[in-house]
Amino acid sequence: MDLSPEAIQKILSRYKFRDVAIEELQKVHRIHPAMKPVAGTYTFSDGTQKDLLKLIGNIPVKYEGRSYNLPILLWLMDSFPFTPPICLLRPTTNMVIREGKHVDARGRIYLPSLHNWDHPKSSVVGLLAEMISQFEEEPPLGTKSTGDNRDPNVLLAFVSNLKINEGGVQHHDHLINKVTVIGGGDLGMASVMSILAKGKVDRLVFIDVAESSTKGGSMDLEIFNLPKVEVSKDLSASADSSVIVVTANAWSNEQSYVSVVQTNVDMYRGIIPGLVRLSPNAVLLIASQPVDIMAHVAWRQSGLPPSRVIGAGCNLDSERLCHVLDISLNTHKQAWVIGELSDNKVPVLSNILMGASHQHPEIAPRSKATKPLLDRAFEMLKGRGQRSWSVGLSIADITHSILVDQRKTHSVSTLAQGWGGIGAEVFLSLPCVLGVSGSTRLAGVSLGQEEDARLRESVTSLCALLSQLRI
Repeated sequence: MDLSPEAIQKILSRYKFRDVAIEELQKVHRIHPAMKPVAGTYTFSDGTQKDLLKLIGNIPVKYEGRSYNLPILLWLMDSFPFTPPICLLRPTTNMVIREGKHVDARGRIYLPSLHNWDHPKSSVVGLLAEMISQFEEEPPLGTKSTGDNRDPNVLLAFVSNLKINEGGVQHHDHLINKVTVIGGGDLGMASVMSILAKGKVDRLVFIDVAESSTKGGSMDLEIFNLPKVEVSKDLSASADSSVIVVTANAWSNEQSYVSVVQTNVDMYRGIIPGLVRLSPNAVLLIASQPVDIMAHVAWRQSGLPPSRVIGAGCNLDSERLCHVLDISLNTHKQAWVIGELSDNKVPVLSNILMGASHQHPEIAPRSKATKPLLDRAFEMLKGRGQRSWSVGLSIADITHSILVDQRKTHSVSTLAQGWGGIGAEVFLSLPCVLGVSGSTRLAGVSLGQEEDARLRESVTSLCALLSQLRI
């Protein structure tokens, strides 16, 4: 596969997992040499644009003893191959789309492997094989007959001008800023009140799910009838949300920690897939505990790209760290706390000053000068717990950045695979730029030996726990 053109190289350099993406593309070329990479510009639902790669070509399909070449188009998001491609048919002027189980009227392709995408188990080669198999049973394109008054040129124009983002096809209707909070109790209530206080939400739905052991607050919200707030026990009330915050915990009386966490995993299995079906373009913000594990579970169960499933993670610690550095230590640079939400978390400094929104933030390399400063700031934060109201404020801060497409950098729990040499599929808090399309994590950087060892220890412990869970 020829990836040498300057336009393609320029786009590939911006991919989060560039080397893995190139390896995947070469595998595609070996099996399907007719699939060609092309540079393209995508228009997102908020009007912003991004240069990305697409694969264009034909797949061979046999039907009733005859061979056909079906033209397809695969859009590769910048988190490819950890995000599934967005697949569309590319009908020629003499073709019409046959709507069916795996293709909608607009040419969007839906297959089980796309919904259950899990790289490296999932691959484009495997996806194309499934596509061929399904389309041999039910061809998605037909030849335009003379009696058919549909104008395929109109259809082609529609398909070629679809507006795509990582969640799929977007419409240009005005969307309200709707947020749903799942789970009652102190944290659920604190999140509701804090999000309302930020003032950028048009409608807020509060759902106190029966499976959660953290309950309370729904009756009081109904009694006092707050503006913009709807109280419900039905997940269907969450439909068309921009952000879904999950604070619910289903703590059990089991003796082992693994059994307690498994109870939460089982609860998620009953609610996460349904929430995504109702709000396929939402960003999931996870605050259930343990947050790094539950963010991973939500990602796996949702079928969403990792950019649209995040955990509240170390955002609260990061904001506190910035405050201490700014007010108490007279150091006005942006800073974040990264890693697992545990004793192994690590403070890092940015390369830019606080409030310098016009500059692109990066993690500054560790130095002998910054370590004592960060250690002192971290020491000053000891003893400050994560109380419900403070976590609620942090959740509102993250939600606000997504709703208004603020592009602010938060330390949130995200898929860490590929960052800083991490090979395992785990979620850790890393600095991510947040907007309406979800999260984009900052590039990795070399940490000190002590800090790197903490992250590696967290990766090992998270992998050990995940291996014992039935996700």
